[in-house]
Amino acid sequence: MALDIGASTVKVGEFQASKGQGLRLTNFNFADLGIDPEHEENRKALIVSTVRNVVREKNIKATNVVFSVSGQSVFTRFVKLPPVDESKVVQIIQYEAQQNVPFPIDEVIWDYQLLGKNPQGELEVVLLAIKSDIIEDLTEGVESCGLHTEMVDVAPMALYNAVRYNYGDLEGCTMVVDLGARTTNLLFLEQNRVFSRSIPIAGNAITQSIAAEFNVPFLEAEQMKKVQGFVALGGAYEEPESETQARVSKIIRNVMTRLHAEIARSINFYKGQQGGSPPARVLLSGGSSIIPYTDRFFKEKIQTEIEYFNPFRNVEIDPRISREELARSAHFFGEVVGLGLRKHTECPIEVDLLPNSVRTRQQMRHKRPYLAGAGVCVLLIPLCWLGYTQKTMNLTRRQLDVVTDKVNNLNDLSQKLTREQEQLAELNGKADQIVSLVHQRSLWPELLQDLNQRLGSNIWIVSLTPQAETASGGPAPTSGPAHGSHIRQRPGAEESESEAAPTSAPAAGSTRTIGELHIEGAGIHSVENPERDIQLVYDFAKRLSESTDFYDKAGVVIDVPPNPMSQSQTFTFTLRAKLAKPLPM
Repeated sequence: MALDIGASTVKVGEFQASKGQGLRLTNFNFADLGIDPEHEENRKALIVSTVRNVVREKNIKATNVVFSVSGQSVFTRFVKLPPVDESKVVQIIQYEAQQNVPFPIDEVIWDYQLLGKNPQGELEVVLLAIKSDIIEDLTEGVESCGLHTEMVDVAPMALYNAVRYNYGDLEGCTMVVDLGARTTNLLFLEQNRVFSRSIPIAGNAITQSIAAEFNVPFLEAEQMKKVQGFVALGGAYEEPESETQARVSKIIRNVMTRLHAEIARSINFYKGQQGGSPPARVLLSGGSSIIPYTDRFFKEKIQTEIEYFNPFRNVEIDPRISREELARSAHFFGEVVGLGLRKHTECPIEVDLLPNSVRTRQQMRHKRPYLAGAGVCVLLIPLCWLGYTQKTMNLTRRQLDVVTDKVNNLNDLSQKLTREQEQLAELNGKADQIVSLVHQRSLWPELLQDLNQRLGSNIWIVSLTPQAETASGGPAPTSGPAHGSHIRQRPGAEESESEAAPTSAPAAGSTRTIGELHIEGAGIHSVENPERDIQLVYDFAKRLSESTDFYDKAGVVIDVPPNPMSQSQTFTFTLRAKLAKPLPM
């Protein structure tokens, strides 16, 4: 559905694509808003109610709508860009938009259209921008009627597309004069070029002049314009009999004369600044263009061919539509046809000032199938996971049974191995005891042999007393030698046999070893050199400390040295020798 919301009327058309890829009108309707431009406080509410009525009256079923905003509400600027690479065109256009749009760029909805290149190679672009709050407010009003906005076009650009669609065979420059209520939109069409300008002189200016002249309300003056108004003819023409009609016609001519002056300036600007040609023809359009003698007035002033624009020239009309009713309103349906073309065919200018709120909603609607698919996938994930888990559990259970059998077999083998290891440990313990006993048998002979070899000349051992100690290392006194030992004296001395006193019984629960030997010895005393006796004992102690296999080096201590004052032929001494490794008792 195409919807054109003008300053004083609402027009709606329902279209379909025809078989030849053209456009087919299936339904239409229109209605006056009846708004006083000086009192527009309830304009939005009036637009909403009017749109609902025109849709309901003709039983229009479509809900997706393309509507247009007036050229007066949109900032339009035609700019020329220097020849640049295609990759930089968008960037330059964005820069131009920021420079040309008279509002902060984040407060407007804007779009552009590339129009082609001029003979100088410059790129011609049209920029269009509208304040965000204006388009959001208008869109909210349209959608409150139960309609869904698909696209927002600009009325002059929609009219341009309609002219191109219906008059594609025109040559030279064509000027379209679209006389609306608030503004008159001028369109210059030449080859593939377009230029537009909005002039704030139109039907409402005529009505306001009539209201001021006759001192009547705006709506009454509007009715006078429609019933009695026409463009007064210049020259020697007879005036109408009605004085009121004559006065109204002169008012209309005065306003039209002002409008023609602005049109003449626009033609000169187009020729001088845009490099265009003078119009070869003029097409009249818009609600105010049907004021009687308007075409004759412009033909007299512009001195060129004048005709009314027929927006349905190449549009197929559904047989159910009244041709007479359509003919009476065809003059202001140009924008509606242009909007219908946007949905069903390609157009020369395709701009869209869709507000951000609707654009976001459309993006979400386009994403809805993907979101639905994602939702289905989310629901399927637990089912897939459940099936996967079930299958995994069955597979794991079978693997667990196999592993359990292997573990049971290994446990049986482990128990057998443990019993074998216990038996082996028991045999190793017995073997260690035997080896220890065998080793102990040789310890004392080796110790006594080593002790005998370290005796010096002229000294001998009188007694050898082992000293026992507990497992904690504390010494325990003995009552006598632990073992008997035969000590051979140095040559010339008698052999003596000394028995080590047996040790006392160890306490229950403790392990006792021999950690130290008490040695009592004697030697031949030298009366002439008593110090020699001490040196002999010292040398013996030193040789014992050098035997690190049996004795602790720091543990050989002389307790009682020889007495140098003795007058006996022999001397005695006592020393302690700490064993390097305690010996078992």
